[in-house]
Amino acid sequence: MIWKQLLFIFLGGGLGSITRYSISIALIKYAKHFPWGTFISNLLASILLAIFLIIIESKEITNNALRLFLITGFCGGFSTFSTFSFETFELLKSGHTVLAFVNVIASIVLAITALFLIFKTYHQI
Repeated sequence: MIWKQLLFIFLGGGLGSITRYSISIALIKYAKHFPWGTFISNLLASILLAIFLIIIESKEITNNALRLFLITGFCGGFSTFSTFSFETFELLKSGHTVLAFVNVIASIVLAITALFLIFKTYHQI
């Protein structure tokens, strides 16, 4: 039974990782001094997490495989705290202190704000 659950996480995580990598490649020309790929991926992962949770809860979907695939797998593979941490460290190391702090504050504040606004908007409908 556990192998089936791990397979859904594995498949979702792989798809999320490929999506994150694709975004980073698409935005690399804009990422001269700021890690736009990771920033956008983490923000989109937070938005998608909220949307997936709302859909799963509102439709009373009890399919644990879907939850594991979308939430744990896809969103987990799509967002990347380790890359975020490394890129922030690299900004600090290269003397871009202000950009490092903008990256930290904007990533956290915008991700949480997006999640909050999506849930707030949904519950007002």
